[in-house]
Amino acid sequence: MPDRFIVTPYFLDEEWSQLEALGLSVYDANRQVLGHGDQITAMSPLLGGLSDLVSDAMRRGERPVSICGDCCSAIGVLAGLQRASTNPTLIWFDAHGDFNTWETTPSGFLGGMPLAMIVGRGEQRLVEAAGLRNQPERQVILTDARDLDPGEREALEGSSVRRLGDVRMLLQDLPEGPLYVHFDTDVVSPTDAPAQNYPAQGGPSASELAEVFAHLARTARVVAISVSSWNPNMDKDGRTQRACMDLLDVLRAPGT
Repeated sequence: MPDRFIVTPYFLDEEWSQLEALGLSVYDANRQVLGHGDQITAMSPLLGGLSDLVSDAMRRGERPVSICGDCCSAIGVLAGLQRASTNPTLIWFDAHGDFNTWETTPSGFLGGMPLAMIVGRGEQRLVEAAGLRNQPERQVILTDARDLDPGEREALEGSSVRRLGDVRMLLQDLPEGPLYVHFDTDVVSPTDAPAQNYPAQGGPSASELAEVFAHLARTARVVAISVSSWNPNMDKDGRTQRACMDLLDVLRAPGT
């Protein structure tokens, strides 16, 4: 299955045109007219457009590889997979839990909520805009989520989401069936990928994560990949981009 890159050059509702300069030979640019109103209204066309592009790629026999500046894009990717009659386990690589709701968030940051939204918790307007059916919590694996807010920690502990504190645990235990891998690049230790909006100390090295990604690739069951990118404005020497794009190449190896 060949890969189809889809670039959504935004961080939430802020344009990040640098994401269209990653050296990708062929890609679809998900550029939409943003909605007028609050942040969710502005972003909604982006997720609807991403869902369309993902489902179209799947119907052409291509594997969607989405690159965006934030994790909310995963809502659109998963919605597109559902439209193409694909029901994967979602493996969410992230330094954070992204499991806040308006009731638990200490900051009000929308980018800290998408995994909760995906499973039907909290804010649902982006889910509805993308046409997503909520993902069952038992079909979600979260790793490594080393930096959690108190309220989302409590919510995760009371959920059916499977949390793996060490990404290498995936080397021994993977679910059956198709896999959708969401890769927030801040999961990588800031020693190797420092250009992040919200760096969290610790975490797997790039080489440790590459071992896990290679294992996932060898299963030949990864049906979609999404990347929540580093901050290109902070990556003055390009080191973070190189580390993260190298990891993406490892993960998508069978599709190259």
